[in-house]
Amino acid sequence: MSKKKSSKKPSLAVVGATGAVGTVMLSILSERKDVWGEIRLIASERSAGKKLMCRGEELTVVALSPEAFDGIDVAMFDVPDEVSAEWAPIAVERGAVVVDNSGAFRMDPKVPLVVPEVNPKEAKKRPKGIISNPNCTTLSMIVAMGALNKKFELKELVVASYQAASGAGQPGIDTLREQMSLVAGTNAGEVSGDVRKLVKNLGAFPAPLALNVIPWAGSLKADGYSSEELKVRNESRKILGMPKLKVSTTCVRVPVLTTHSLAVHATFKKEVTRKGAQKLLEKTAGVTLLDDPENMKFPTPNDAVGTDATWVGRVRQSLDDKKSIDLFLCGDNLRKGAALNAAQIAELLAVEFTS
Repeated sequence: MSKKKSSKKPSLAVVGATGAVGTVMLSILSERKDVWGEIRLIASERSAGKKLMCRGEELTVVALSPEAFDGIDVAMFDVPDEVSAEWAPIAVERGAVVVDNSGAFRMDPKVPLVVPEVNPKEAKKRPKGIISNPNCTTLSMIVAMGALNKKFELKELVVASYQAASGAGQPGIDTLREQMSLVAGTNAGEVSGDVRKLVKNLGAFPAPLALNVIPWAGSLKADGYSSEELKVRNESRKILGMPKLKVSTTCVRVPVLTTHSLAVHATFKKEVTRKGAQKLLEKTAGVTLLDDPENMKFPTPNDAVGTDATWVGRVRQSLDDKKSIDLFLCGDNLRKGAALNAAQIAELLAVEFTS
């Protein structure tokens, strides 16, 4: 499904504009090249009437309704799965192309799952008028892995993720902040043992997150896997166009507010050296290579937060297999992991509509 080309700048709706990712989206739209005409902010009824700044202009949030999409060319959704499932088709019926950040359509074979640096042409194949944005954990690594795959032909991924509290939305951020404030108000002796003695409210997580790590992110799925672990596997396969790619993932929640990190063991069909991988990644758009362990320089969440790139370091050829490498990645889960990738997809559509 495509829209008629026009010399007029296309219109854009941001659905879920008042949420954590929506707020980042408004900031990103103000920073990037101005390719949009009208920008319309849409949220729930309780947020209608709020004033938000975008591109130096104060915009009024309107309530989610079918009429809210009238005259809109592209609608970016950052709302819960069930809201996207209901309202994305309505937006399409009203004439918009939807870029959806939820999990509602990611594995739908008729909905492309797009990362502009990896598979931009898939954005043109949208029979339902919807394009999906991948999960933030997958996005934190897939730009780097996509580039390596093109040259060395990926066979298998073994991944451990270290996911920020913001991956659980605003409740996750609030929970960690509350727990850290409790811990900060005590002396070292009081927190040297069981943090649960201090942290009574677990909030968004199944165990205390302050001064702790939790080997769990997402909801329970079959055979003991979490939804986050299966997303990394299934979405990586779809984005790379490799339905039989072997992917093993363990997702861990860590006491970091923003930025997901991943330790990746990648096996390829071709031999890959440390220098060969570094040289390729250094030239890859959307990747920042910081890999100088001799001087203790490597990426941390603190480096990546607030930036657009995937940060990569600790690149090593496997000691046991010359066709495997190990590396560490960090990516801001609210920017490239959500808002930025959606904005980049929308910009592909803006070009398509006007060129």
